[in-house]
Amino acid sequence: MLWVVAVTNAFNLIDGLDGLAAGSALFSTMVFFVCAMVNHSWLGSLMSVTLAGAILGFLRFNFNPATIFLGDSGSLFIGFMLSALALAGEQKAPTFVAVAIPVVSFGLPILETLLSISRRLISGRPIFTSDREHIHHKLLQMGFSHRQVVIVLYAVSGVFAMLSLFLLWPTGSTLGLVLAVVGTGVWLGVQHLNYPEFGELRRVAQRTIDQRQIVINNLSVRRAIEELKVARDYAQLRSVLVAAFNSNDFDAFELHLRPLPGDRTVFGESASHLHWSKFPHMAAISSQPSWKLTLDLVTTSKQPRGSLVVYRIYSRRDLQLDVNLLTSEFPAILADALERVLTAPDALVPAAQFDSPLRAANL
Repeated sequence: MLWVVAVTNAFNLIDGLDGLAAGSALFSTMVFFVCAMVNHSWLGSLMSVTLAGAILGFLRFNFNPATIFLGDSGSLFIGFMLSALALAGEQKAPTFVAVAIPVVSFGLPILETLLSISRRLISGRPIFTSDREHIHHKLLQMGFSHRQVVIVLYAVSGVFAMLSLFLLWPTGSTLGLVLAVVGTGVWLGVQHLNYPEFGELRRVAQRTIDQRQIVINNLSVRRAIEELKVARDYAQLRSVLVAAFNSNDFDAFELHLRPLPGDRTVFGESASHLHWSKFPHMAAISSQPSWKLTLDLVTTSKQPRGSLVVYRIYSRRDLQLDVNLLTSEFPAILADALERVLTAPDALVPAAQFDSPLRAANL
């Protein structure tokens, strides 16, 4: 029952262009005709060739520009007949062949059905909603004409039909070759269709592979948070920041300090900025495409102590860091550390140290 319902609706699903469902069904029908002849099933061969003749005669007027159409009743009828022929024609075949031949011969409608269900589940939409992201719609968006799309999908259906016939005489090498060709073809085809849902799956898979580096980078920020909680002088605070950002995926940072009346350290405007970069000079990062994240530093007592700006050059490689670590606890901990350092009487720092680039500390 599941097989009949699935195949019946699969052919209804691909009936989106003139002649597409009927042409794909014609290739599958010819496969079952050959299978019935090989198995000496005269009833199966008669039903297959009769259905093929009816589809071929109909296709003459259904090809673009069509004058008659299948409609739901026509596509569902063809799907039902083919699913029934698949069950009846392979009863005497080995189990694997009985399953593989109809599955491969119905390659296009089954692939379309699986893609549609998968896309809608991934994107959180009901699986029975309609959209314009079917295979034939994607090919139209790529610039193919109506007829070109249908002919391309005819070729795909023909390849699936030919591969399914190879399974009539299964051997170790034949079986492996058919599975390899089907798997590779489906993979490459789906890649070229550029579905955003599967691109998101690739991103998740890549992030899983890179999980070790993500953990390393996250730990560098967590260690910095714990060390900032006990930092007592400016040199220690500076070294904590440099060590944290030197070991993660950011390329530079700027610490802008905001003096308050209770501060024990007095410094000029130029001395209130702390710069660090993985490049020899801070100006080098501004000459390349990059993005920045500005974190306002506000203490737990709601005192503003400045801002921290982190930079990263645009790269194909994803940021291997949980940004929430930087935007939640880290700014308040850093602001508290600055409050503690700049108000402590024994933590006075000469203004020249604020002006010094930290490339030496990085090295």
